[in-house]
Amino acid sequence: MVLLIIDTQKLLVNEALYNLDSWVQNIKTLIATARENQIEVIYVAHDDGPGTQLTPGAEGFAVFEPFAPQPQEKVFVKTVNSAFKGTGLCEYLHQNTEKELVIAGLQTDKCVNATVIAGFEHGFKLLVPGGCNSTVDNTFMRAKESYRYYNEFLWPDRFARCLPLSDVLKAMQNVSSAPSF
Repeated sequence: MVLLIIDTQKLLVNEALYNLDSWVQNIKTLIATARENQIEVIYVAHDDGPGTQLTPGAEGFAVFEPFAPQPQEKVFVKTVNSAFKGTGLCEYLHQNTEKELVIAGLQTDKCVNATVIAGFEHGFKLLVPGGCNSTVDNTFMRAKESYRYYNEFLWPDRFARCLPLSDVLKAMQNVSSAPSF
């Protein structure tokens, strides 16, 4: 099992996010539980390219401080929505024979969705804990509707298991005896 934290960068963590305070606390709990149980935490950061606020070296590119990676934790950089396209993440996970991924981060309707679908297509068993992804309003849906659409309709029984955070935390605490997703 690996915990994959997607795009929790300073520029993207802001008041416009759906359920911000709860989401921050949930991610902190998820990361702490993974670390306490020797579950690898991997970060993915989005790079919009030179001259943007979301590129290496820009302040907004850094991971939001409360979630900051520890020195030994890997950070993969992507330039598209999927964490798997051109990052080396897929190859890294396959080399380490990882098959189960817990997915959390930003944004539900963009990079989290693309990563969930691509992860499924690459043969990973995906687990999405409730309240651990978020998004902002868009032209077509309010943030809450978008969150519910993906977590309650699109992903379950198709691409991932979407479970309450408490169930995922229990599974993380019992990795050796955790059920196969």
